[in-house]
Amino acid sequence: MFDLSNVAFIVFIIAVVIAARSIKIVPQQHAWVIERLGKYHATLTPGLSIVVPFVDRVAYKHLLKEVPLDVPSQVCITNDNTQLQVDGILYFQVTDAMKASYGSSNYIVAITQLAQTTLRSVIGRLELDKTFEERAFINHTVVNALDEAASNWGVKVLRYEIKDLTPPKEILHAMQAQITAEREKRALIAASEGKRQEQINLATGAREAAIQKSEGERQAAINRAQGEASAILAVAEANAEAIQKIGTAIQTQGGMEAVNLKVAEQYVNAFGNLAKTNNTLIVPGNLTDLSGMIASALKIVRGTEGGSTPGGDGGGVGGFGNSTPRR
Repeated sequence: MFDLSNVAFIVFIIAVVIAARSIKIVPQQHAWVIERLGKYHATLTPGLSIVVPFVDRVAYKHLLKEVPLDVPSQVCITNDNTQLQVDGILYFQVTDAMKASYGSSNYIVAITQLAQTTLRSVIGRLELDKTFEERAFINHTVVNALDEAASNWGVKVLRYEIKDLTPPKEILHAMQAQITAEREKRALIAASEGKRQEQINLATGAREAAIQKSEGERQAAINRAQGEASAILAVAEANAEAIQKIGTAIQTQGGMEAVNLKVAEQYVNAFGNLAKTNNTLIVPGNLTDLSGMIASALKIVRGTEGGSTPGGDGGGVGGFGNSTPRR
């Protein structure tokens, strides 16, 4: 007789095993490929799934996150026959779990090898100097070539980045010498430009100073001329006013007598100063006939007035009587 407890235990164990093989829990950002009797059946998405035990099995498990792949360093030859050590990194993502499982036996190795061969091809078309300047072009070309081929493997190549470009030591020394020479050249050019600008500034300053100086001298000359003209005009106006006043005073009562007295006084003073200012003494022909000389001067005064004076023609000066000059 069979023990019912043992049978129940065996049934329980079988049920647990069947449940464990039937229930599949797929994590987030993962995809599992199910084969039924050795043939592709379905792709399980994240969450709880039920499969047929002992018939279905999980053949492949894929990570759907973006994966960085370090591409091994390799030596590339540029267009100008220079060896260049290139090291890069590749970013890819599985987009189709079924193609990633059956499209290639190892898509990671395939992507790595294709990245290396494509990189050697791109570097071979560029010269050494261009490889440092065209990094973006190199990365873009490698990504396009890989993405086209990897689409059959269910993989999307997102980007490729060159981590390091290392030329030989001799090339590095030559490049450093070239950079040093270029910097020295720029320094000399900058110094010469500075000197040139300095000379231009000095010449411009001297020219401006000369212009300002000439303008100042011109303005000073104009001011002096205007001042002298104003002084001459003021003196002329003062003389005119004085002459006008003298003429008005002569026309008044006793004016001519005052003129006679003034002329006689100046004549005597001038005659007395002749011996003081010069060794040569000039005297009139007849020193005794002073009244005749004064009368001659008064005739000139009357002639400028255009008329007669009180006292009649040939009037005496002060106490002098009418007389004619003696020859």
